[in-house]
Amino acid sequence: MKRKAIALIMAAAMIFTGCGSSKTETANTPEAASAAQETDGAASAAAQETAGEADPYGKYEEPVTFTVAMSVDPNEVFPEGDSYTDNQYTRYIKEQLNVDVEFLFTASTSDWDTKVNLAITSNQIPDAMVVNATQFNQMYRAGQLADLTDVYDQYASDTMKSMVNSSNGLAIENVSYKDRMYGLTSTSDGDYELTWIRKDWLGKLNLEPPKTCEELEAVAKAFVENDVSGKGTIGFAGPQSGGLLNATFLNNGTNNYGFDSYFNGFGAYPGWWLIGEDGKPVYGSITPETRNALEKLASWYKDGLIDPEMGIRQDASEPIVAGKTGIFSGGWWMGYACLPDVIANNPEANFQAYAIPVNDTNGKYTPHASGASYAYLVVSKDCEHPEIAVKLNNLLIRDEGTFDTSQGGIGNFPCRIAFGMQDESVFTVNAMRDVLAGTKTVDDFTEEDFTLYKLLKNDLETISTVKKEPYDSMDIGTWDVQANPGAWARDYSLMVGWGALIDSQLEPVYSAIYQQTETMEQRWANLEKMENETFMKIIMNQEPIEAFDTFVENWKAQGGDIITEEVTEFYNSKQ
Repeated sequence: MKRKAIALIMAAAMIFTGCGSSKTETANTPEAASAAQETDGAASAAAQETAGEADPYGKYEEPVTFTVAMSVDPNEVFPEGDSYTDNQYTRYIKEQLNVDVEFLFTASTSDWDTKVNLAITSNQIPDAMVVNATQFNQMYRAGQLADLTDVYDQYASDTMKSMVNSSNGLAIENVSYKDRMYGLTSTSDGDYELTWIRKDWLGKLNLEPPKTCEELEAVAKAFVENDVSGKGTIGFAGPQSGGLLNATFLNNGTNNYGFDSYFNGFGAYPGWWLIGEDGKPVYGSITPETRNALEKLASWYKDGLIDPEMGIRQDASEPIVAGKTGIFSGGWWMGYACLPDVIANNPEANFQAYAIPVNDTNGKYTPHASGASYAYLVVSKDCEHPEIAVKLNNLLIRDEGTFDTSQGGIGNFPCRIAFGMQDESVFTVNAMRDVLAGTKTVDDFTEEDFTLYKLLKNDLETISTVKKEPYDSMDIGTWDVQANPGAWARDYSLMVGWGALIDSQLEPVYSAIYQQTETMEQRWANLEKMENETFMKIIMNQEPIEAFDTFVENWKAQGGDIITEEVTEFYNSKQ
């Protein structure tokens, strides 16, 4: 089938919905929920008007308790005495706002959606938390969300508003019902899977960096057959227990250690809704391209190229950190993830990012792309200070560059939404390249640049600290990791990760939809379970490739055809 890269403005132009608190009485219909929430929003606005001029960074005279919930990385390492709930970020919030952050619950990334769904169903929700599009929709219909329209207008900093406006209105549209905002959503320049490869191993075997899936397979085979690690080398990493084989239109963030970039290299987009040659949506998991990709992945597994413990390991990064694995699929930001531990074990481990595999037919890099909005910060309708959710992100936008991420990643900042200009990473990488090349200095950038690109000044001031000559080489040997570990994590991620994207012929593929339809809400969990189990068994050679054909038939019969009609109706309504 013919794939089409759906324009971002179409893919993102969807109306999603939102979140609430443990005291709220749920409305029975969207209309009732809307009426109740609009009334609360008007009352909130009136109360704020009497309180005087709003201050985006205003500190409360008396301590205020603000409850949150947060997804946490179970492998996060904090300084002694610190934790997910007590760290540099929570203490900074107390210092700046006089707000005591209390955690109603935390959950690991793999358990987060389940925990949030339970909280929504039981109506036991905190003042604020970050949810996905489907959860946002459920919470709005349940009447659990605070109307943030006036809160945003009064308390959002000018910088936050500029970042939101850089999305050409989509960031507001995606959280609005009847022109009222019921949340805040991420504004960033997107995220794509990359293929990370041990370049030092390529050099050891006199291999060139691969481009196509065929070349990538040859590299993995050379790594394994030559046992280049000397430890029983693994070619490709695989998803851990509870992990995803590939990201989906509902879970469309980065899927580290999955098979996303390889699927895409075969022209397959499982989990995505594509537009076929007839101009109608088709589910990417049932296409011939996905069948072909599964068959190839099964042969890789059979030949011992893929981690034999995929789907079983509790931590997919373990063999990578141990120096046994040579290739993995992951986001541009791996300097914040497993790479610090990799380098701590072996300073010469030279993982580089490659925008591959390229599509054999056109030579372009065509990864699946996340929606314009993939995370939603929502506030309970019963929250006494909804503006705190906005203020927290005002602080983070203004002061993110002052934190030492080696003391706990920035993802531990409560209520964090990834606000940024749509071209933030591209602008920053090009600026750092100019400074390293000597064509520009820090003084050539304006205060407006430093305000809108919130980490730019710190990036430009630290890049020469962690980057050694030659400046046109990104090999690990040209970096001084210990000079500033926090700055290295960001600069390496940008220069190596985003640098690979900038230098590629990037042609991202968007899903035709990033939310659930009515029938999906009843049937999608079972369909997805069937898909995941079938695909995993095929790859691990527990089922023949013909199991894919049976899966497609069952998928269609058990609701897939009805869902496809609903997706088609949604897609057509947006044209």
